[in-house]
Formats: sequence, C-alpha cells, structure tokens
Amino acid sequence: MLGDNDLDDIRHLGQTYERLTSELGKVIVGQHDVVEQLLIAMFARGHCLLVGVPGLAKTLLIRTLADALSLKFSRVQFTPDLMPADITGTEVIQEDKSTGTREFRFLEGPLFANIVLADEINRTPPKTQAALLEAMQEKQVTAGGKRYALPEPFFVLATQNPIEQEGTYPLPEAQLDRFMFMVKVDYPDADEELAIVKQTTADFEATVTEALTAEEILKFSHVVRRMPIADHLAKYAIAMVRKTRVSRGAGDELVTKYISWGAGPRASQYLVLAAKARAALAGRHCVERDDLEAIARPVLRHRLITNFNAEADGITTDDVIDHLVKTTSVEAESAA
Repeated sequence: MLGDNDLDDIRHLGQTYERLTSELGKVIVGQHDVVEQLLIAMFARGHCLLVGVPGLAKTLLIRTLADALSLKFSRVQFTPDLMPADITGTEVIQEDKSTGTREFRFLEGPLFANIVLADEINRTPPKTQAALLEAMQEKQVTAGGKRYALPEPFFVLATQNPIEQEGTYPLPEAQLDRFMFMVKVDYPDADEELAIVKQTTADFEATVTEALTAEEILKFSHVVRRMPIADHLAKYAIAMVRKTRVSRGAGDELVTKYISWGAGPRASQYLVLAAKARAALAGRHCVERDDLEAIARPVLRHRLITNFNAEADGITTDDVIDHLVKTTSVEAESAA
C-alpha cells in the first residue's frame, strides 16, 4: 500500500513528467512515444536501446534529456577499434614530484557518468560490448583487478542503425536482454517535419531548463517500485510472456508458427516494473491494463526471435506482440 508521502510523491512525479516533456519539446519535435518510453525506463532504472535510421535526432534527444535532468552526460562513439579500457578507464603510473615515488592511478573512462550514450553500439567488437555489459548489470567496472562503482543513477542509452549491417557486430541475446526497452524511432509526419525544418534552419537555439536532480530521480524510482499492481494484472503480464515460449509448448498456433525462441523471466519483471512507472508518471495510484499493453512492444520486441516463416510472410515481432496482447486473457490462470 502507498502511504501519504508516496501519494504526494506520485503527484509531484506527474507534475515533473509534464515539465520534462515540455522542456524536451523545446528542442525535440514530435516523438511523443519515444520520449515517454525513455522517461518510463529512467524512473524504472532501466537501460534503453534506440533503433532508427540516421537523422532522426536520437543523439540530440538523449543529450537534451541529460540537460533537462541535471545529470552528468557522456557520449561514446562506438567503432571497430574501440577497446574496453577506452570506455571503462585505465591505470597509469603517476610520479609524486616531491618524493619521487611512483604509483598507479586509475583514470576514469566515459562510463563514469549518469547518462552514457553508446552511439552505434553494434559497431564495436564483442570484448568492448562485454565491458559495457558488466557496467549495465553490475553498475561497476573492473580495471587492474579492482572494482570501481559507477555513479548513481546510471543509465545506458544506446543507438543502433537498422539499415547498414556491413562491418557490425550484432549484440548477443544476453546483452540485448539487459536493455529494458528497445525503442523504435520512426520518421516524423509531414507537419512535424515542417516544424523540424523551420526550427533547425532559423537563427535560434532553444535553452533547456533543468527540471530534476539525481537525488529526485533516485527517490522517485523507489516510489515507482512501491506502486501496487493487482494479482490478475501481474498474471496477465506473466501469461503474455509464457505464451512466447514455444520450446515449452506454451504458444498458440500463430506464435508457434513464427517464433523460434521466446522471452525469459526478465521480460515479466520489466513488464510489471515499466507498467508501474507509466502509471506513476500519469499520476495514478495503481497499474491498469492499458499500462501493460502500452509497454508490451518495447519490452518484448528484442526478446523474441522470429523464424524463416515470419520472414517469408512479412511478420515482425511487433505483429506477434500485438497478437499476444489481444489473445491473452486478463484473468490468465495459465500463468500460475
């Protein structure tokens, strides 16, 4: 149950969400779903993978978000020659001029920030991807046999180009599973593109005002986790995930035909946690079915592996997820 202080915090969080979207709107035109999903992941303390063609302001959106949140921001352009020490940091020998003694000193890499933009994450080799994986999961890096804690809060917001695949290193499923959301950034509509062109070709630069501190983000993330969810809605989320596991014979005819591998328990956890965050951002005091349906695509789309039948018939993971949302019963006793 939520206490009186929690109710006040949720009301404050709803007001903060409106202020944040207003600040981001000064720079970013449209992309309302993308902004909402990024903020949901942030208050749920999850990482995001943004997928979209070049020129859709993915990098600008993340940079603007960091400015509006008063957080330390770091950008890493991932390239084939990037080594783990380039992002985690390295130990160097430093000499004390007064005594002449030498000692190792750790120089922090770009991962030591609150928001880390991993630009074109699939362009770096697996060794560097693995170093990022430790930071995402453990909130720490290891260098010279020592562990160094990363600052709190810590978010990895990665981008990926879905078109050009030559010379890339596809992320392994284990690392994809660490991302709470896979957010698809689509083309703007005609009116939005007109606004973008007029805004970016004028002699004017919008200024974003800081709307939230790191301490407030940590406080609100704990409130999100205290948000209640009814058992039948939690079972609905679990049943949706379990129906993707065709290897266990749990899927229906459409899922069995098009899916070769389904989602694990982390998907169920993220469905519930993201639904809680969405409800809190809307200023509500409990989770509704609409919250689970709204975040099903970004949570599940990178956790389902389609087969040749899906490719031949033009079926995407989003199509399968929409089918699961429609056919899964809210009173899903099969989840037990």
